[in-house]
Amino acid sequence: MFSGVKAGLVSADVLRREQQELRRHERNNKHLEEESRHSETVFRDKSGRKRDLAQERLEQRQKAEAKSERDEQYAKWGKGLVQGRQQQQNVEDAIKEMQKPLARYIDDQDLDRMLREQEREGDPMADFIKKRKAKENKEKKEKPRYNGPAPPLNRFNIWPGHRWDGVDRSNGFEQQRFARIANKKAVQELAYKWSVEDM
Repeated sequence: MFSGVKAGLVSADVLRREQQELRRHERNNKHLEEESRHSETVFRDKSGRKRDLAQERLEQRQKAEAKSERDEQYAKWGKGLVQGRQQQQNVEDAIKEMQKPLARYIDDQDLDRMLREQEREGDPMADFIKKRKAKENKEKKEKPRYNGPAPPLNRFNIWPGHRWDGVDRSNGFEQQRFARIANKKAVQELAYKWSVEDM
């Protein structure tokens, strides 16, 4: 039989011997049973090497964290960075507003600033303020200008660039032109004075 005893009709001596044999066999295997009870299972990969399950779990956890972080970053980029900042700003503003009292009085600076910043339709000063702000912004971003001795005049009244070294490299045409214009004007003025002299 599967248990190791003989099948069928057996004598009591044979049965007693078989049972003693089984007990002795169990006693011999008892220490193996104790050793195997407290031992850990050894896992192996396809090639037969031992696998370190704790290390594998740690690596899987790190990969999952990196993937979730990357997915979160992509989700943030998908929404739009400016929209995310705007949403965060809206949340901060809402929290700030919740901390204020419900009744707001005339000396409330935040309320006053908010009402001043609102643009109303048909406001006659709104255009003036917009122009002034645009002018201030333009003045801030203005290109550098030439600083130095007065440059020679030209036909178009164009100021020299800020990198000009101050040396006049023209062929003298501009100066001759201005001299002719000045001479013509002087002759006309002298002719006018001469024509009205006897009145």
